[in-house]
Amino acid sequence: MNWQEIDKKHVWHPYNSLPSKTSILPVVKTDKTKIFLDDGSELIDGMSSWWSAIHGYNNEKLNDALKKQVDIMPHIMFGGLSHEKAAILSKQLCELTGLNSVFLCDSGSVSVEVALKTAIQYQEAQGKKRYKFISLEHAYHGDTLAAMSVCDPQNSMHSIYGSYLPKHIFTKAPEIGFDSDCSESIKALEECVEKHQKECAGIIIEPIVQGAGGMRIYNPSYVKKVRELCDKYELIMIADEIATGFGHTGKMFACQWADVKPDIMTVGKALTGGYMTMAAMITSKNISDTISNSKLGALMHGPTFMGNPLACSVAIESINLLTQMDWKSKVNNIEKIFSEELEKAKGLKLVKSVRNIGVIGVIELKDNSHAQYIQDYCVQKGVWIRPFGKLIYSIVAYIISEDELRKVVKTMVEAISNIKS
Repeated sequence: MNWQEIDKKHVWHPYNSLPSKTSILPVVKTDKTKIFLDDGSELIDGMSSWWSAIHGYNNEKLNDALKKQVDIMPHIMFGGLSHEKAAILSKQLCELTGLNSVFLCDSGSVSVEVALKTAIQYQEAQGKKRYKFISLEHAYHGDTLAAMSVCDPQNSMHSIYGSYLPKHIFTKAPEIGFDSDCSESIKALEECVEKHQKECAGIIIEPIVQGAGGMRIYNPSYVKKVRELCDKYELIMIADEIATGFGHTGKMFACQWADVKPDIMTVGKALTGGYMTMAAMITSKNISDTISNSKLGALMHGPTFMGNPLACSVAIESINLLTQMDWKSKVNNIEKIFSEELEKAKGLKLVKSVRNIGVIGVIELKDNSHAQYIQDYCVQKGVWIRPFGKLIYSIVAYIISEDELRKVVKTMVEAISNIKS
């Protein structure tokens, strides 16, 4: 039995059945922006491995960071022990975010879990019994239990869990459009916060771009209002920058579009350049001091692979690569090309809207019945994308060439235009 037959029999892929009801492509190699399949064909990766491989694949410096570290210390428990790479990475994250205290964990969903627990502990440390959170319609924050509970209960993939999840409070999502009028959603937010502030520990948002809940790009003024309301009512502002962080929107972190600093930030995905699973929760010194100096005394969470030295080493080098290159001009050029090529989709019958920011380009269709056809068509033409419902989108590595990027978007548009309505 070859490995592909084993895969079909035993491997349960994400958001899929077993055996899979959709085709699973056999990958044998990756390099730069290319995915190589076992039949010899090549695909331009239009997804950057779920938005994580910002430097592309097989980057020499990232490879070297892992190779050097594996001979020194592949892993060590983080309870009662520490190591140099964790300290260096934490310092880097504090310098980039302007925050102070770093909790290293092993996935984006876990970092959200820890963020929610931290906000509750912070309120508890001040004698406040606040256990709920305000989140947004169309929100997506991860697949673990607490993270699912702050995802939109109606418009997310987690609606099937119903009453099993903790009940939080949801308010109207900001209107789509970077320059859109957000007055209605801001008014709804103000009313929601005024009504529920005494039972809420904080507000959690995906700044500027709501990801898996709709790839919704919105006005920075909404983020600024969240900050103002959190200050006014002593709520914790949690910015989920797992998808938006490390330059994806054209700023190092999307909160910077609104010139605000959250109380807690979660990061992941691009943190290690797509090499290792790792995430972090980063907080203000006030939060860590308040919890640490209270009767609670400690943040009660401890993943086994927290602070893994291999992941820390490659994350350090990924951040070094990013900060030492002119990443802003690369991202700005990608945004420009997305704008030019997506314009050609606007007149198509099946297209509801197009939008883009930074390295993110989105075509929203009028219905979700064509996703598999579009993915199959793109693969046949040498492009890897993974549509989500009626969203046909691409988030690319910063090293992608202009020709490669134009091919990705042109192929998406061509696939849609070929559909017989």
